[in-house]
Amino acid sequence: MHLVVRWLINALVLMLIPYLVPSVHVDSFVTALIGALVIGLINAVIRPLAILITLPVNILTLGLFTFVINALLFMLAAHLVHGFSVAGFWSAFFGALLYSVISFAIGALIDRGRKVGSL
Repeated sequence: MHLVVRWLINALVLMLIPYLVPSVHVDSFVTALIGALVIGLINAVIRPLAILITLPVNILTLGLFTFVINALLFMLAAHLVHGFSVAGFWSAFFGALLYSVISFAIGALIDRGRKVGSL
């Protein structure tokens, strides 16, 4: 159940991103659901490999290259999902950054509320 709630939260956050970054476009909530699923799969499978492959560059940039990886993976997700589009690299950069921060914050609030409620 927790996984489904996280998925719905990420889809809602993905629906919010076009309001904050106008050059990101999401057609519908169904598109956002599919987009959130694809982003999750990409982050689970491809992201660790990309970080491992770019480890020397990541070390030289003190981890800042991770933002570039996140932007490129956000663009990949937009390329794979019909109805989800990103205009360019900087749009993907800020879209991925906002998606990560907002998803993390809302997820942390929900996890905190769930832990408090279980005491």
